Amino acid sequence: MFGKKVLNNVYWHSSLTTSQNDDVQQHIVEAEDLAGLQAGTDYNVVKYDVKDDALSLLWYPNFFNDPFPALERSYRINLSTKRVEKRSYQASLNPPILHRKELFLSQDNPHIPQFRELTATAEQLGLFENPIHIGFKQAWENLIAEKGFQLVDRHFVPIGNLEANGQQQNLVSTPSATIARHLTALSRSNLSAPMQCLARHGFLDGALSVFDYGCGKGDDIRNLTANAIPASGWDPHYAADQPKQAADIVNLGFVINVIENYQERLEALLGAYNLTRQVLVVSAMLINQNALNGRVFNDGVITQRNTFQKYFTQTELKAFLNDTLETDAIPVAPGIFFIFKDQEAEQRFLLNRQRSQRNVLRLTRRSSNPPLPKLSRNEKKYLNFKHLIDPLWQQTLALGRLPEKTEIDNLVELTQSFGTISKALRFMLDQFDEAVLEQAGQNRIDDLLTYFALQTFSKRNAYKYLETSLQKDIKAFFGDYKNAMAAAQSALFQIGKAELIASACQQAAEQGLGYLDEDEALHLHTGVVEQLPVLLRIYIGCATVLYGDIEQTDLIKIHSQSGKLSLMRYDDFQHRPLPRLLERVKINLREQTFDLYQYGEEYQPTYLYLKSRYINEEFPNYAEQLSFDEQLQAFNLFDLSGYGPSPDKFQETLANARWEIDGFELVRSRTIPELDSYCGRYLTYRQLIECGKTQQTTGLANYPKQADSYTALYDLAINILDPLIDYFGMIRLTYGFCSHELGKHIKKHVAPKLDQHAAHERNSKNNLICPRLGAAVDFIVEDENMREVADWVAENTPFDRLYFYGDDRPIHVSYGPEQKGEYIDLVLTDSGRQVPRKRK
Repeated sequence: MFGKKVLNNVYWHSSLTTSQNDDVQQHIVEAEDLAGLQAGTDYNVVKYDVKDDALSLLWYPNFFNDPFPALERSYRINLSTKRVEKRSYQASLNPPILHRKELFLSQDNPHIPQFRELTATAEQLGLFENPIHIGFKQAWENLIAEKGFQLVDRHFVPIGNLEANGQQQNLVSTPSATIARHLTALSRSNLSAPMQCLARHGFLDGALSVFDYGCGKGDDIRNLTANAIPASGWDPHYAADQPKQAADIVNLGFVINVIENYQERLEALLGAYNLTRQVLVVSAMLINQNALNGRVFNDGVITQRNTFQKYFTQTELKAFLNDTLETDAIPVAPGIFFIFKDQEAEQRFLLNRQRSQRNVLRLTRRSSNPPLPKLSRNEKKYLNFKHLIDPLWQQTLALGRLPEKTEIDNLVELTQSFGTISKALRFMLDQFDEAVLEQAGQNRIDDLLTYFALQTFSKRNAYKYLETSLQKDIKAFFGDYKNAMAAAQSALFQIGKAELIASACQQAAEQGLGYLDEDEALHLHTGVVEQLPVLLRIYIGCATVLYGDIEQTDLIKIHSQSGKLSLMRYDDFQHRPLPRLLERVKINLREQTFDLYQYGEEYQPTYLYLKSRYINEEFPNYAEQLSFDEQLQAFNLFDLSGYGPSPDKFQETLANARWEIDGFELVRSRTIPELDSYCGRYLTYRQLIECGKTQQTTGLANYPKQADSYTALYDLAINILDPLIDYFGMIRLTYGFCSHELGKHIKKHVAPKLDQHAAHERNSKNNLICPRLGAAVDFIVEDENMREVADWVAENTPFDRLYFYGDDRPIHVSYGPEQKGEYIDLVLTDSGRQVPRKRK
């Protein structure tokens, strides 16, 4: 098969399809018919899986013109299930890119010399040293810059030369450089869960005072005070002498659940609320597997420590807060609620939860244009006032509309520089693409629709006074409040229509915002929620009204047909290729209930397999995760459908195949297996080690010392010996592994530096005994003509070297990294010597 080979896949340009064999060409035709595509118009690159019934048709619009073209669309077609998965990369900040284009084309293509020269230069610069990290645009551009170069008109040009010529570089920040991944400067590792919620939502920036009502030993107070946040507290046992005082934020953290008297519980809640100026945080224990342990007392239990615990359901806790305080408590996490006294603060909080900040960056990238070598008068003016115009444009994109005077930070400087703010705004619009602003406006409309829809869903009373910026948004985008609420209610009613949810899920999957499974359920990472179609944002938002914030959740599963939603939290999702499931919440939006499953003792945690499906190319470590998943699938060791194998079974199977996980890499095992464990499907390591006549005569242990030798024996078994035994039946081994010690006792008819019987072992000088590596055995199949056996091995296995000695004598076969495929007859000459001759 012609093309670029990567693991089980072969890539080629569509012009090369007619050079492939008839079966492959027929598969391409079937895929085109299923997806409704035409070569050269809808796709120009084929990705063909040689071990599966699936292939991908890819569209690189600038395949020949761009030195390293970016992927714009892909179609993955499963010929068995007739399933077509479309993915668009047009809005991606980090699309896949193509290298070594000369490997995709026929060798007589006129572009080949140019592509080869480009590849040779990239190799000289060391750009291909780590192929895993260079398959996506951001990492590739960053690597080129790190090497001190920039791509200009299909050539690598030193950055210093550009600067010397007076040209300015267009350094566009990547998301990792412009977005602060941390949520707050305050370290939250030692804060309680309610305080962490406050920190995540920006309340602990030092501008607001905090009072901890029931502060216990004062751990939160000490941590807040150490970070210059004004904090104080009171506790009936540990800080009874401290005054109860009003504060902007009051925390009633896990207090009401330990008060056995209902009236005192009410008094504590009302007392904390009366001290609150802006927001009260209330938290309590939720029902879990420990809730039934203890002696029943009042509406709770007495624990083994002789303490009282009242376990709430999320719905029960919300109702208790709403009824007692006569307001609408906002869930922000399981068992944690915010209750606002300040309505403007509440509006800002709810609105900011729906603000799609990530989309502003996306639009900023689209609107950034590289400067021209020769600047016009208008462009020179822009460069002179860039420090004023760029922040104004950023603010405009964030608002989705032109800002009013009262909203502009640099109003005085802009007025002095341009005469009037209107002239400044007009000049700004001349510098950027207004289509980008139109998209920003649509994004803001989606934010507002989500916000107003959730206001309706939460049954919160209408605000008497709307926050100022919100009033301006309503006027700009809807005309008036009545129109805004009508549009929001219309969107809210649509989430009950399964066909609309299913369509939105399909649209999201095509944009790379999740994985759509065969049951039409969409699995996505919480980091892309703000990019979803507005209908799905409202759907997920309804779950937050019931359950709380999803920020600590990793994956969301939208059940498009049943009105349900699942939230999954994993153990270090970002930094593990196989994160373990810790918690799953299944929310029924129609019945307004949810079930919480915590994994550990009662439920065995499962691995998340093929994690790259659920994230996209903008997620940290995506390239490494994709490489890990593709390698894992290429092993063909596991059935990864459904939930996949249990962690114990997975690890056992992986270890038996001589692989282990190191970070995001699958590496060969560095451990020594048990001698009697299976090496492949039929033989044990002991059989491959203790099979030679000399070993049996001397009784030498003959054990490999190198872990790689065991791995080489395993690879020999599964690639050569297992298929051979499948076809001919069991074999008899006559010579297998040979250690350095055993080799000293074998004096004739051996070539340890060539025969590969020593595998990866080293001599006393720590040099490889056989630099060819791999492993070898000699064997015979009883009652078979060994010529027929040798021919079958040569035709059906990826052998390295095969030596044939005679029809009724053992043959020598090896498997190694070179996979030379050398089939050699040892021919007996008239003088009685055996002479090697290669068979063709």
